[in-house]
Amino acid sequence: MNKTVKIFVILFLTIATIAVGEDGYKMPPKAIRDLVDAPLTPVVSISSDKKHILILERASLPSIEELSQTELRLAGLRINPRTNGRSRSSYYTGIVVQELQSGRQKMIKSLPKDGRISNVSWSPDGKHIAMTVIRGSQINLYTVDIKSSKAKLLFKSPLNTIYGTPFYWLSNSKGLVVKTIISGRGDPPKVSSVPKGPVVQENLGKKAAARTYQDLLTNSYDEALFKYYMNAQVVYVDLKGKTKKIGKPGIIRRNEPSPDGNYILLETIHQPFSYLVPLYRFPILVEVLDIEGNLVHTLRDIPLAESIPIGRDAVISGPRSFGWRADLGSTIYYVEALDGGDPNVKTEHRDQVYTIDSPFNINPEPLVKLGLRYSGIQWGNRDIALVSARKWSIRRTTTWLVNPSNKNAEKIIDRSYEDRYRDPGRPMTDQNQYGRPVLLLVGNGHTIYMSGNGASPEGDLPFVDEFNLKTKKTVRLWRAEAPYYETPISMFDPTKKVVLTSRESKDEIPNYYLRSLIDGSVSAVTDFKHPYPQMMGIYKEMLTYKRADGIDLSATLYLPPGRKPGDGPLPLLVWAYPREFKTSKAASQVVGSPHRFSRISPTSPLIMLAYGYAVLSGATMPIIGEGDSQPNDAYVKQLVGSAQAAVDIMIERGITTKDQIAIGGHSYGAFMTANLLAHSDIFQAGIARSGAYNRSLTPFGFQSEERTFWEAPEIYFAMSPFMHAQKVNEPILLIHGEADNNSGTFPVQSKRFYHALKGHGATAKLVMLPHESHGYRARESVMHMLWETANWLDTYVKKDVKE
Repeated sequence: MNKTVKIFVILFLTIATIAVGEDGYKMPPKAIRDLVDAPLTPVVSISSDKKHILILERASLPSIEELSQTELRLAGLRINPRTNGRSRSSYYTGIVVQELQSGRQKMIKSLPKDGRISNVSWSPDGKHIAMTVIRGSQINLYTVDIKSSKAKLLFKSPLNTIYGTPFYWLSNSKGLVVKTIISGRGDPPKVSSVPKGPVVQENLGKKAAARTYQDLLTNSYDEALFKYYMNAQVVYVDLKGKTKKIGKPGIIRRNEPSPDGNYILLETIHQPFSYLVPLYRFPILVEVLDIEGNLVHTLRDIPLAESIPIGRDAVISGPRSFGWRADLGSTIYYVEALDGGDPNVKTEHRDQVYTIDSPFNINPEPLVKLGLRYSGIQWGNRDIALVSARKWSIRRTTTWLVNPSNKNAEKIIDRSYEDRYRDPGRPMTDQNQYGRPVLLLVGNGHTIYMSGNGASPEGDLPFVDEFNLKTKKTVRLWRAEAPYYETPISMFDPTKKVVLTSRESKDEIPNYYLRSLIDGSVSAVTDFKHPYPQMMGIYKEMLTYKRADGIDLSATLYLPPGRKPGDGPLPLLVWAYPREFKTSKAASQVVGSPHRFSRISPTSPLIMLAYGYAVLSGATMPIIGEGDSQPNDAYVKQLVGSAQAAVDIMIERGITTKDQIAIGGHSYGAFMTANLLAHSDIFQAGIARSGAYNRSLTPFGFQSEERTFWEAPEIYFAMSPFMHAQKVNEPILLIHGEADNNSGTFPVQSKRFYHALKGHGATAKLVMLPHESHGYRARESVMHMLWETANWLDTYVKKDVKE
């Protein structure tokens, strides 16, 4: 073979390798593999009586074989037909019970070997826990007696856990209300190879705008499968395993018992189904049953919600958001729009909250009218409730102190929810006699505890405050101090002012403590170990710097273990996610804390620290639109300005050099990455994971953009990197899950963008991960994604490689 032929063959094989093909899953370097396979820190759950905690051991990444199991994608859900549960759901592998005061631990016994534990729930009296356990092809209900720490299968009927809460404890802790698979339902419907006719959708002049949802129903066979797997029977079961059916079978969205256990709030999905929106917008019949299953009252039959007005504060017309008052035995509350659900209607009041007492056949009583859209309620007692409302377009939130007895209402909070520095925190709660969370009231019932992140120019410093509902005065009880980030979990002892907290530092993994707010003493509850000791000594620094237009920005710099800023330049990966703001003041606020543990999840950009890269994580990329302007009116200019400022500070400090910097992001961060490569020459390469690149494919809005494509075509065009593919002159790695179910980020987004880049001669690579959704779960997928990332950065970013 002559020299010319040899060169041709080598060149051909190289091109063939670069172009397409399945070449098996690759493994990244060992330093990266070790981080992916590091043990996961357990999750902690405190008992209702605050005598015990559960230490829930978490499973590591599943295999691609597990992720490849048959999956049904129906009405916005992903279903495992083998178990009649959700597919891709996380689970626990074991449970340890620990006494809070003594620290004594016991492992839960008698659980099925290799059983997958989910939905762990304490009984109201704290003496039992209930959980679902996947064993073989069934999901069963198990309970555990805390005293003996022994688990038992409560009854043999398999549960239906696809949608909603699979079981509820009754307030007396003697039984549960459970959703089970209908016995004797037969085999699932079989698809016919011969269609019965065309699939027809029709609209008779009504506006029915909808976001770009995925996994929707598409034909009558999908509808038949949906009904088969979703139909369930509500059952009452006591702690001895004795069962009793409640009501008729149906597609049960909710079957919540009243606080006193005498009634069931039942929400049942029914036809007509939709091919345009997911199941939570299907018709819903809302009823109240007694505990025997007899119909007491029909509250509403909510119609199909395909025609909700466009807008972030748009809701359905008529009664909605039904729920039980947590402070009373059997009183329902609900909300009704006073503007027809349309945020564009000019009106003094948007929503009204009502209550209705048992037996629910009387006229509802109005509780409070709200000038903004209802966003939530926290019950305290008969005389105190806090009702929240918000308006998205101006980022405003209000909280009203309401007296349910006399209907008096007083606004106690009115603020921009973008303003992190002025966030007063969230009210702390406690369980009442019904086992329901209610406001923790102290000081003659007029004072509540507030806890929050405590955002500040120095970073987040969580706090606990006392807030007097009468005087509206706040007293600071405690605030976290450097070098720790410590956040309140719950008020352990209100009388002694002892709070359960989670405390961490840059090199200390989060552990739980009991902290006295009076004398500051702390006692450790858990002693979890550092999951990757080889990464101790990571350099971490929170930075603040300015954009050219004067906006303050922030980010967190990480350097590999043993490295300091003065040790010379490193290749740098900048990882970010843009956020929209209505005020420059809010956009300039510092995000995060320099004292948090450097947690390195398998898909985190911090993985690259182990491979010798510096990482600038969480670099703020604020997109601001003040007054009548919308943030996206100047998206590209502000995005490029933020990126330039981040890079400038890194070069100025000698962290890196201008010719070895990459930009990366996931989802909207991938969209950002593609735009930065199209509209600037700041970076040498980009990593874009699970993004959307053509905004004409999301024509009814995306992210925080409310305007439709037809209202602002120039904005959609300017923001779409697909429309500017010819400008991308830096290497870009596109990674996407083939089964992405996130609204707007269809896998075709990456495929079409790659085709556009290839057509213009760009250096680009497209990696489609089989069976993966918006995030990546299988170990093989994660390892391969990290191999691609490391290889891409080494090839196009590391200075020594290029030289």
